[in-house]
Amino acid sequence: MIILIILAVVATFGLAYLIVKYLPLKYKWMVSIVLVVLGTFLVFKIYDGIMKPINFNKDKRVKYVQVIQHLKIIRDAELAFYKVNGNYTANKEGLIQFIDSAKFAITEVRDTVIQVNKGSKWQPLMVDVEKRIVDTIGYEPILKSFEDKDYKNMFNVPGVEGKQFELEIGLVEKIAGLEVPVFEARTEKKDLLVGMDISLVKQEMEAIESDQIKGEYVSVGSLNEVTTGGNWPPSYDKANREEEENDQ
Repeated sequence: MIILIILAVVATFGLAYLIVKYLPLKYKWMVSIVLVVLGTFLVFKIYDGIMKPINFNKDKRVKYVQVIQHLKIIRDAELAFYKVNGNYTANKEGLIQFIDSAKFAITEVRDTVIQVNKGSKWQPLMVDVEKRIVDTIGYEPILKSFEDKDYKNMFNVPGVEGKQFELEIGLVEKIAGLEVPVFEARTEKKDLLVGMDISLVKQEMEAIESDQIKGEYVSVGSLNEVTTGGNWPPSYDKANREEEENDQ
C-alpha cells in the first residue's frame, strides 16, 4: 500500500514537471492548486499508512496485557485446585467457590531412621533404614494467595462485554501408559480487536513471529501437550509486571 502511494507521489511530481514545461501560462495556476491538494492528500496517506500499524500494535498490546492478567489468575486458580484435588476443573463457578473456601495443607518433611528386619522371623537381621516422613502441620486458606487478585471476575474477558474465557480440561499421554491432566483457557483475538483495521486484524490472526502471540487465540495451558504456560512471548510478562507495579 505504501509503495503504491510513493509511486503515486513520484507520478504527481512528474506530471507537475510536464505541466510547468508545456502547459500554457493561463492554466498553470488552476493545475497548481489541484497538484497542491493532491500532494497534500498523498502525504497524508503516506503518514497514515506508516502510523496505522504502529497505533494498531500499541492498541492491541494494551488489550492483550489485560487479557493475559486474567489468564494468569485462571492458571493460578487451576494450579491451586490441582494441588488440592490432583486434577483440574472446567467448572468456573466451582473454581471461584474453591478459592473462597478451600485450604492448602502445610506440610513438613523430615528424615528419620527406623530399623527394618531384613532377615526372617526366626533369624532376624535388623538394619537401619532412612525413611522420609511428611507431616501435616497446619492448613492455610487458598484465598490468602488471591487477596490482591480479582479472581471473582477472572473469567470475564476484559473489554468484551458479556464474553467469558473458554475453559476446558482433558488428559494427555505424557509417556506410554501415563495420562496427565491438562487444562486450557483461551479467548479469540478477533473479539478483542473489534473496530480496528480489518486488514491488520487479518494479519494478526495469522501471526507466526516469535515476538507475537501466534494464532487466533490468546491462551494459557494446552489440551495437546503438558504445559501451564501461555502462548504469549516474554515481553508481555514484563509489561504485565510493570502494570501490576503501577496498580500498587
